[in-house]
Amino acid sequence: MTVGLKQAGFQVIGAVEINELAARTYGINHPGVHVWNSDIRNISGLTIKRRLGLRAGELELVAGCPPCQGFSRMRTLNGGKARVIDDRNDLVFDFLRIVDQLRPKAVLMENVPGLERNHRFARFFEELLLLGYIPNHAVLDAARFGVPQRRERLIVLCGMGMPIAFARDAKARRTVRDAIAGLPSAGSSGDPAHDILENRAPRIARMIALVPRNGGSRRDLPSKFTLPCHRRFDGFADVYGRMSWNEVSPTITSGFVNPSKGRFLHPTKNRTITVREGALLQTFPHNYWFPMDAGKYPVAEMIGNAIPPEFIRRQALEVRRQLTG
Repeated sequence: MTVGLKQAGFQVIGAVEINELAARTYGINHPGVHVWNSDIRNISGLTIKRRLGLRAGELELVAGCPPCQGFSRMRTLNGGKARVIDDRNDLVFDFLRIVDQLRPKAVLMENVPGLERNHRFARFFEELLLLGYIPNHAVLDAARFGVPQRRERLIVLCGMGMPIAFARDAKARRTVRDAIAGLPSAGSSGDPAHDILENRAPRIARMIALVPRNGGSRRDLPSKFTLPCHRRFDGFADVYGRMSWNEVSPTITSGFVNPSKGRFLHPTKNRTITVREGALLQTFPHNYWFPMDAGKYPVAEMIGNAIPPEFIRRQALEVRRQLTG
């Protein structure tokens, strides 16, 4: 979120992040921003205003991504499960509380599409109207906005007393090739986020090597390579699949360094995409620092949970245009 806002010309001055590793990563990449490594439920708007020296009416934008796991289709078995009891589901109202206490000129919120079907969203929408905001919401695919990845997200944009429109679609789609084809070979690049090598069991390594290049699937393999779990259940057809050079990637999830979690094999190399490749498909800058000393799985989780910076940049440019126009 912060990368995209900065690229759109916003000066980001404060952030709240409960996860210690994420807050550490954020602090190193954004040294000029004050970070509360805390539960947002323990922070008030008054605390924020005092620490940041904000005056009434001065703040242009409050932007946030309340944790969305409780609304995810994966958590509800692709929508088949009625609801998930998760105490994080109500954090959208803490985001709303901060908006109420800070009263910015505009609000931007991101979440998974499942929130739109939850009863909390109608209440959230009504509360924004009562505060004087004119909310606009839609489920948008990041691939329409210059991100080389399919990623549908619910976006809420609103201005105090005025609506704010979404950004226009990009003129052309970016592909996996555009994002990662120019990288040096993994393992010897000098980039810790690109050089962690895999250690696969011989049978799995052989299976991966046989998956056809540039978009092949495990379903293209001889039956003797079908894993026992796939014989019992034929869903999730993308697992052990390859990305295609000339297409957008699938959604980069927190499991993108594991081929059993989705179509995360490199288009031509016999490996999953690296941490750096996943970050680039999310449109993080090439030089964005990640704490690889923590291990690739925690870092992959942070990257997979992020909102693509380029997606936010385009929406934030529209917010800025309408605030200043």
